[in-house]
Amino acid sequence: MDFDQPNPEIIERCRELRHNPTQAEIVLWDLLRNRRLEGYKFRRQHPVSRLILDFYCEDLHLAIEVDGGVHLEPDQEEYDLFRTQMLNQLGIRVLRFWNNDVIRNPEKVLEVIREALLSRDSSRTP
Repeated sequence: MDFDQPNPEIIERCRELRHNPTQAEIVLWDLLRNRRLEGYKFRRQHPVSRLILDFYCEDLHLAIEVDGGVHLEPDQEEYDLFRTQMLNQLGIRVLRFWNNDVIRNPEKVLEVIREALLSRDSSRTP
């Protein structure tokens, strides 16, 4: 897989996804946007080559994926694992949350993200 600049089709798909978010994405974006979580900037529907990340903190190379029921399908589980491995090879850590968890317990989701942010931040060298 090529991890150069995303092509125009991927960029356009990112725009489409930003205009049609899931309910869970709306909830999480409201909590992450405008540096609301520990002052870190997140982008939504961020392209990394041919992949589109639901949320991405570039400063700490942290991706957040919000998954629905389709992610329980064997083919999708295999693809998700492949994506995570490819992103890890690029130095991007991936956190995954279920849609229901984001909607029903956003405080817990935020706590997990906060812990990941702070552990990544403290491991960085000046």
